Amino acid sequence: MKVLGLFAGTIRPIGPQNAPSGIDKRPVTTVTVNHLGITDDVQVDKRYHGGPERALHQYALRGYETIIKRHPLMHKRAIPGSIGENLTSTLMHDENVNIGDIYAIGPIEVQVSSPRIPCWKIEEKLNQNGLVKFIAKHQITGWYYRILKEGVISIGDDITLLSRENPDISVASFVQQHFDKNTSVDALYMLSQAKGLDPEWKTRFTRRIEKG
Repeated sequence: MKVLGLFAGTIRPIGPQNAPSGIDKRPVTTVTVNHLGITDDVQVDKRYHGGPERALHQYALRGYETIIKRHPLMHKRAIPGSIGENLTSTLMHDENVNIGDIYAIGPIEVQVSSPRIPCWKIEEKLNQNGLVKFIAKHQITGWYYRILKEGVISIGDDITLLSRENPDISVASFVQQHFDKNTSVDALYMLSQAKGLDPEWKTRFTRRIEKG
């Protein structure tokens, strides 16, 4: 597995209201990563993006392939970096990356903390209604990393799986169970106890379990 693309952005307006957003990211060849992510990158809405638990976002090439298969005319718009991710790579996707996985990316080390739940800005950026629901339904959300070891990474760096903390909880299965209203309390509890899971998700599942 290798780093195929790196992306960073500044604040740019998006949508009919010209809302400020950091989703419009541009390709770069080398980035410095600290505990908050790429030092030259910007996240505007810190409720859902950025911070130590969502420092980097990776999206899979397979996700784009699924989108283009459904919407062939998007082939020039749905390209790596276009939904606001920081990183793309060979081979990795939502079904073979698990919550809690620890990876070395070049000299840095990262841990998968949660999926990225898609928001309206993806539809505005790619000009495609219904895309948010499609991404969620097909479990092609991508995932967030927390940073365990800081450093500089570049296009072509190797990505190595160092540890698999939750062998049965892929990002795709996590997303599927999250959106399924019929997911059992036992399954929700198992997800809430996943090693390395963003504490905010643990709180979400605990509240859902308490509501029955």
